Amino acid sequence: METLRAIVVFIHLLGFATLFGAWLAQAFGGKREFTQLMNIGLAIAGLAGLALAAPWGITWTPGMSFYIKITVKLVVLVIIGALIGMGMARQKRGEKVPAGMFWSVGALTLLNAGLGYFWH
Repeated sequence: METLRAIVVFIHLLGFATLFGAWLAQAFGGKREFTQLMNIGLAIAGLAGLALAAPWGITWTPGMSFYIKITVKLVVLVIIGALIGMGMARQKRGEKVPAGMFWSVGALTLLNAGLGYFWH
């Protein structure tokens, strides 16, 4: 069971890496637009994150902190998705993505990764 959980953690990290890597490529590539690859990374990280919220047979006592952490991470993920969705809609209309919206996606992605790593 632990091996399967480790595989799901790896997939979750790949989703984060895809989202953040695609964002970094746009941030330092000069375009500062949202891409479909960001959506794919977001979906992978989100689905794997939800799978990781399952108990997995681990011997831990679920406390309030665990549920608060999962809820906070899910809310941040939804906000990232909303920002990417709004930005892509603007792009389809030929408008530029506002700088605050673009940089917020990168900051929130790092925040979400930090919450997962540091919040125990």
